[in-house]
Amino acid sequence: MEKTLKRYFVIFTVPTIIAFAFAFIIPFAQGLYLSFCNFTTVKNAKWVGLENYKLAFSENQGFTSALLFTVGFTIIAVISINLLAFTLALALTRKIKGTNIFRTVFFMPNLIGGIVLGYTWQQMINAILYQFETTIVSNAKYGFWGLVILMNWQMMGYMMIIYIAGLQNVPTELIEAAKIDGATSWQTLIKVKLPMVMSSITICMFLTLSNSFKLFDQNKALTNGAPMNKTQMLALNIYDTFYGKTGYEGVGQAKAVVFFIIVAAVALIQLTATRSREVEQ
Repeated sequence: MEKTLKRYFVIFTVPTIIAFAFAFIIPFAQGLYLSFCNFTTVKNAKWVGLENYKLAFSENQGFTSALLFTVGFTIIAVISINLLAFTLALALTRKIKGTNIFRTVFFMPNLIGGIVLGYTWQQMINAILYQFETTIVSNAKYGFWGLVILMNWQMMGYMMIIYIAGLQNVPTELIEAAKIDGATSWQTLIKVKLPMVMSSITICMFLTLSNSFKLFDQNKALTNGAPMNKTQMLALNIYDTFYGKTGYEGVGQAKAVVFFIIVAAVALIQLTATRSREVEQ
């Protein structure tokens, strides 16, 4: 069997490697080069060195404020989504009637597109705020918490399914042994269940962290950065720079490279931190 796999290894892997190179590696390398250039099209790129990176962090670009807003949003979103999802998973792994219906209902928001969600939640939130003669774009704190609520509503069900899979995989022998030893429900959760579902926590933390940092559609539809770009996240800032400012395509590309480095670094740190706590079953 191993000899057969080795014989046909190249046949099965080369097409995938070629497709990956054309779809990701080559465009990424080209984008990295363009971040050091002034250009309006790929063919008229002129090398300017680090000038685009200097401009990206200048005060009038709003990149730093977008980064701070994104970091604050990501911290709140990651904590709230995972706490709520894990709580729902605990509730729905108990022997309660109708758990499958609840799982389906909580998961369904994840199937709706970001733009649709953004406009839908904008209307719902504004319907409440109109009672106080204001709107979601009149104050940055409304936009911030609106994005947090939207993100929780969209991702909570997806993370819940992953946590349910992890909880159902916890050996019943361990839980029974904990009960025999006199452990309370809280002690069983902290000392037995949590260590055994660390692999699920790793996945959920990675997904919520990366998706929160990369949030674009919902930000565009819900607030579009208003008021005065105070609710503008990194992805939207890069988009507005690249497509909204003629002659700043290189600056937008430089921001995108910095954005990639930040997300990759944070994701790697998180994966390393959570994987070190995983327990082999």
